[in-house]
Amino acid sequence: MVNNRALYYFSRFFILMLLYIVFFVAGSLAVDTLIPDLPTEPGMVSPQVGLLLMGVLNSLLIIALIESSRYRGWKLAFGLAFAYYGAVTFIMQIETWYFLTAVTVSDELLPRLFIMGLPVPLLLIPIAVLFLGKAKADHEPAVSLEPVKTLKEWVYKPILIAAAYIILYWTAGYFIAWQNPELRAFYGSPGDALPFWQHTVNTLRHEPGLFPFQALRGLMWAIFALPVIYGSKWSRLSTALLVGFFFSVPQNSGHILANPLMPLASIRFSHMIETAISTFIFGVIIVYLLYRKPVEPEKTGQ
Repeated sequence: MVNNRALYYFSRFFILMLLYIVFFVAGSLAVDTLIPDLPTEPGMVSPQVGLLLMGVLNSLLIIALIESSRYRGWKLAFGLAFAYYGAVTFIMQIETWYFLTAVTVSDELLPRLFIMGLPVPLLLIPIAVLFLGKAKADHEPAVSLEPVKTLKEWVYKPILIAAAYIILYWTAGYFIAWQNPELRAFYGSPGDALPFWQHTVNTLRHEPGLFPFQALRGLMWAIFALPVIYGSKWSRLSTALLVGFFFSVPQNSGHILANPLMPLASIRFSHMIETAISTFIFGVIIVYLLYRKPVEPEKTGQ
């Protein structure tokens, strides 16, 4: 009985993993002819091993997102597709627009990068919902969420979220990624790194739009996480860890592959460590700020 159950789940995981690889490769065809032909250092692993690792990690994550949710049917499929596309593609590619359009990304390539990320959320997630038996609507009474207690929460929590993201983004960016001289040269700042506060003041003076842009990205991260947070039937801690992995794994797993948009392996590695740490912590913070306890139906209105 146990073996049959294990085989049941493994078979579905294996199929979803294969489908992830198929849909990821299919999405990549949207940019195939527009990728710049630049000398590119190899990835950390071979393309075959890299795709397999990405398939395993992302499939496990999608399964966890589905199994953690109290939603079912179209609400679950739509909510997770929205969350996955937003957090994995949209948030990443608007940063590509901000930083790389003047370096390696052409005007023709940029919109294709947004298209590249569509197959997994639009096709794989609904299939996964079906495979995991969550396609039919649940007939149990709906569970209400703990209400927002004060109007102040609607004001100070977005401010805290934006501030937390800027702090994590900037400190991780400087103390991890910016310490790599090849990365500094790639972004047009060769030579020794300035001290932290001098670097911060110079950025505020010469690039004043960066911090408002990153504050906006922080708020968008939170918006895309809401279907996961509000739909979670797990505890606050388990949901926080899940969202941390959701923010850090899909966006960074691609750094193990060769990428002509970031030709040097050290740049990809620096960005992977930087953003994996900062986005994981940020995901945990968001959940602790936005998580609302479920209120059982029989307790509602009493």
